[in-house]
Amino acid sequence: MPDIAPFLTGFALSLGLIVAVGAQNAFVLRQGLRREHVGTVVAFCALADLVLIAAGVAGLGEVLGREPALLMGLSLGGVAYLGWYGISALRRALHPELLVAENGGEALSRTGVLARVARFTLLNPHVYLDTVLLVGSVGAAQPAGAQVPFAAGAGLASMTWFIALGFGARLLAPLLARPLAWRVLDLLAGATMVLLAGGLLTRVLNGAA
Repeated sequence: MPDIAPFLTGFALSLGLIVAVGAQNAFVLRQGLRREHVGTVVAFCALADLVLIAAGVAGLGEVLGREPALLMGLSLGGVAYLGWYGISALRRALHPELLVAENGGEALSRTGVLARVARFTLLNPHVYLDTVLLVGSVGAAQPAGAQVPFAAGAGLASMTWFIALGFGARLLAPLLARPLAWRVLDLLAGATMVLLAGGLLTRVLNGAA
């Protein structure tokens, strides 16, 4: 029976990072509410994440495979970042922010939509820290043969979120405007990140033993 743990780890990590208040998610929600070029926006966001995830896992995997000390250093950095992110999410749950998208404003052409979503996605420094470096380093630290399932899980989580947010906007918008919903999401994300940090630390320590 195949080991699905790397797939689930990638899925949980990616979902925990992407489900947050931010310009990209607000724009996807806006387009979903307006029903304008939703497929284009969803496809761009999901594809961009998949490419960045694959580049991070494959690129860092190749480099770290030749540098065990660097692998340990980045893995410990990942543990610290995951722990910090998890604790931050748990603290945010006490004072949750809301994701609210205006359903008005000017209509955008397909080119205009692509330009705007590309700016929200690719000019955000956190996308490289989270998707390339963090997800990449955690994926590269997976056992041999587990990197592809990990990346597949991470990519599927991203695609699932953007599809739900874009095409389910009219159902999700009222929910995401409620503090309780974000409190629950932050609690789940925080607990997930802390657990992933613990699992990654255990793997690093076992590898060093």
